[in-house]
Amino acid sequence: MMIQQLPFHLRNTGKRDVRSQFGALPYRIVNGKVKVLLITSRGTGRWIIPKGWPMHQCTPAEAAGIEAFEEAGVKTRPHNAVIGFYTYAKIQNGRRMPVVVAVFPVEVKKELSNWPERTQRQRKWMGRKKAAKLVQEPELAQIIRNFDPTLL
Repeated sequence: MMIQQLPFHLRNTGKRDVRSQFGALPYRIVNGKVKVLLITSRGTGRWIIPKGWPMHQCTPAEAAGIEAFEEAGVKTRPHNAVIGFYTYAKIQNGRRMPVVVAVFPVEVKKELSNWPERTQRQRKWMGRKKAAKLVQEPELAQIIRNFDPTLL
């Protein structure tokens, strides 16, 4: 399956101002259907995927798996293949910072009732179509909508 790549939107910034993060798309298969796990952001409560900054001595896929544990409370098996990229603007210290996120699929092996950010976020399992409608970033919506774990 070919995924159409959408252009990055860097809006009034130089390429040296762009930061990178690694995101996790937690998934599981229930009765033959793919379900993905979204979480809410801490600030606005909008639906997002777990993501974070690169981590020392971790591969990007491992870092994505750690973020899935910390933010969504799931133990996973990360895949090393990037399934897409999306951009968003992070507000830090009153300044807009463009961020490019590389998304890694992480297969959920266990869902925990106790995890580091459980009091700061909600999490919800849903189908790809519904999840794609709930996220705000068009590139992320396309990644979710087109995700097919059988191609990993």
